[in-house]
Amino acid sequence: MPAKIPATVVTGFLGAGKTTLIRHMLENSQGRRIALIINEFGDLGVDGDILKGCGDETCTEDDIMELSNGCICCTVADDFIPTMEKLLGRDNPPDHIVIETSGLALPQPLVRAFNWPGISTKVTVDGVVTVVDGRAVTDGRFAHSVEAVDAQRKLDENLDHETPLSELFEDQIACADMIVVNKADLLEAGQADNLRAALKSDARDGVQVVTATMGALPVDVLLGQGVGAEGDLDARHEVHHHHHHDDDHHDDHADDHHHHDHEHEHGHDEFESFVVERGEIADATAFAEQVADVIRAHDILRLKGFAAIEGKPMRLTLQAVGPRVDTYFDRPFGAAPRITRLVVIGQAGLDRAAIDAALRA
Repeated sequence: MPAKIPATVVTGFLGAGKTTLIRHMLENSQGRRIALIINEFGDLGVDGDILKGCGDETCTEDDIMELSNGCICCTVADDFIPTMEKLLGRDNPPDHIVIETSGLALPQPLVRAFNWPGISTKVTVDGVVTVVDGRAVTDGRFAHSVEAVDAQRKLDENLDHETPLSELFEDQIACADMIVVNKADLLEAGQADNLRAALKSDARDGVQVVTATMGALPVDVLLGQGVGAEGDLDARHEVHHHHHHDDDHHDDHADDHHHHDHEHEHGHDEFESFVVERGEIADATAFAEQVADVIRAHDILRLKGFAAIEGKPMRLTLQAVGPRVDTYFDRPFGAAPRITRLVVIGQAGLDRAAIDAALRA
């Protein structure tokens, strides 16, 4: 049975930088064929800008599909599912699907739709990425132009127009696997660190919070999160319900006063990667745990590579997204030298010497 196609859901308010992020991803897709589903809203139309990022081989006009009947979560059955089926039924289906939703539509019902029969066996939610306008949130707003977001909301009669933006924002954070604080170039270093720490404490455990400028994130960081979000809906419950037909079960959410861990977080708007090499490893399981500890200690985003395990002819492939480490034996070393080689990816400012020492310990 072929592996499921991963789908990444990108959400965030109008003006947060979702389109810029997606365009950068398409321009740097490293040969992945990416199909895009855009939740067009009212008469805003699709951002023709996105098409400029499309290379001929990796993404063509046919790879961009628009949903035009209002918010995805209200039109799952008659709009979103048929679009997905069309995409999955192609002779050469894409390597990855990216779905850009309006920031007014909750990501949760969309993630739930991946459990539909006919869809669930073919595709999985790789991760939910929430893009926030770092400057606006720091200034106490949720979007650069609150008026523009409200105007967008009025275009869709399915939405409940009374919900404050702050609640919609909380739901975007509650569903996220990765939060991208965009427009970091407009923030001072201390502001960016404070906002990252605050969002991290509001998000679920293990959610990665990264800063970016002009949506420039390495494709290796953005895609391939492998979360399988559709199997994990309880953890990302809607804190609020924004649809008319849901008004009878409001969760009375006790005001959680989060305590913020003021740990120092490095990294402003750029990313770096480096390689750590070492000899054979005695115990594969212990090594995977060691790697997870190093990732936690240094806020590493991704780590991938392979290891030579004493007495095993096969090499151990290792991939980590945050502290979740996956390992499997993939192929014999054969004539290749039996070394362990790991690539570490994170925000700029990683303590290379300490990470190197810890991984070689």
